[in-house]
Amino acid sequence: MKKFTLVILTFAMMLGGTKLSAQGKYGADSAQCVTNLSFYSEYFKAKNYNEALPSWRKAYHLCPPTASQNLLINGTTLLRQLINKNANNATYREALVDSLLTIHDIRAQYYPANAVTALNNKGQDLFNYVKNNPKKLYDGFEGIITANQEKVRPTILLFDLQAAIDLYQNGGIDAETVINAYQRNSDILEKINPANDADKEQVASVKNDMGSLFASSKVASCESLIELYTPRLAADPDNLQLAQSIVKTMSMTEGCDDNDLFLNAVTTMNKLDPSANSAYYLYRLHGARGNVKEAIVYMENALASSDVEDSRKADWTYELATFCFKNGESARAFEYASKVAAENENLAGKAYFLIGNIWGSTRCGGDEITRRAPYWVACDYMNKAKAADPTLTDEANRYISQYSVYFPETAEAFMYDITRGQSYTVVCGGMRATTTVRTR
Repeated sequence: MKKFTLVILTFAMMLGGTKLSAQGKYGADSAQCVTNLSFYSEYFKAKNYNEALPSWRKAYHLCPPTASQNLLINGTTLLRQLINKNANNATYREALVDSLLTIHDIRAQYYPANAVTALNNKGQDLFNYVKNNPKKLYDGFEGIITANQEKVRPTILLFDLQAAIDLYQNGGIDAETVINAYQRNSDILEKINPANDADKEQVASVKNDMGSLFASSKVASCESLIELYTPRLAADPDNLQLAQSIVKTMSMTEGCDDNDLFLNAVTTMNKLDPSANSAYYLYRLHGARGNVKEAIVYMENALASSDVEDSRKADWTYELATFCFKNGESARAFEYASKVAAENENLAGKAYFLIGNIWGSTRCGGDEITRRAPYWVACDYMNKAKAADPTLTDEANRYISQYSVYFPETAEAFMYDITRGQSYTVVCGGMRATTTVRTR
């Protein structure tokens, strides 16, 4: 008690010397304000929260917010203790929670330099202590996000989306509001600049959890998204952010990437912010729709982009060669597969194997030898395939056996002045190769 008395006397002397200025900071009853600040502070430092609480309450009632920021910060600790002790008293607990949230708002108002921290702490307390009230949670989180923007604590964005979904399921808001909340929160996450690896990991975790939550909620059906966004994109076709939001949202909705809106949104993205990835995505979309020419053009654009790595370029080139072969573009398939074989040792075997099948499926006009000559080339490339990649040996041998059946008979070749072992150039279907005559 002597220690407390000394503290009070010290404050009293300060007040006596600067009465007018002290009244401005500590309120009309400055002496009582300072006294209770001192009493609660000593108990609080000793973590004797039960004894600190009465004096803190008096100080909180008597002192203006500007008297001490610690009065507000420490008050949140005391109120959390009290809330936990009164878990079974619903009415009193709710009042305590409201007081706790109010303190965060007061701190944000009177100490703007710490407003972000105060509101982020409010968001965590909302999540921890407000139960079965999605409206209160949603309104609270929305206010924090609006104020803090990319300085918001990432988990609050996740809490907000959950509250929005719960409120939607209770009939409190419509699906469009939930979708907009998800999009905005996702955009804010992209703007957050993590200070360290731990923060970076948290942002990635929240991003993943938000996507999973939105997808599993099934708030937005593909039909509703198309209805909602089609007129928006039509009215603002050069809005990159809108296009990106549409693609991201529809990608999270099962089976919602095979429609005109999605294709148009990706096309807008590629037009306004071209990249290898967006061009490749358009290749896949057009390919799935059977738009062969468009698909090939977009893949060629992807391969020509400066931002595609060499290893990926080889994979994509081989994929394009395969796509062309399957869609009757044999000459292009041959061109791209030959490029892969020449430039990428790891894919050479597969590329040769594909070229072998391209020649094996090529039908040429002309005499009997001209029609059968492509099978010689096909076998040449099958032999190259198994030499480059031994894992292809069995499959290559199977095709060699099949294609060899179509070699001309020796007597037949003789009739055309062609003999076994002779060099022969095959020109067919926009392709050219030099091979060796073989007969049966």
